[in-house]
Amino acid sequence: MEVVMSWIVLVVSGFLEAVWALALGRSHGFTRLVPTVVFALALVASMAGLAFAMRRLPVGTSYAVWTGIGAALTVTISMLTGQEPVSAMRIVFLAMIVGGVVGLKFVA
Repeated sequence: MEVVMSWIVLVVSGFLEAVWALALGRSHGFTRLVPTVVFALALVASMAGLAFAMRRLPVGTSYAVWTGIGAALTVTISMLTGQEPVSAMRIVFLAMIVGGVVGLKFVA
């Protein structure tokens, strides 16, 4: 049960990584208050969740899953909001990241 909880916390922490990355971009160098506060809160929560998950899960797997989720969500949201271009190759490579993250879950 503890390992399952670690995986759940790790996935949530990966989502929070995307939140803080997007908030960082919207903070304009920490000159806008709300995105800066969202960045700081999400960063602390994301790192705390990663640290919690690493107590039960392998460090390399945890870090790869955390960054993979964060990167894939950040790029996907940026494409959906028009901040980054959408292309077939970008979608293929995002699918590769997601596939790698899922694969690591099954071999960990």
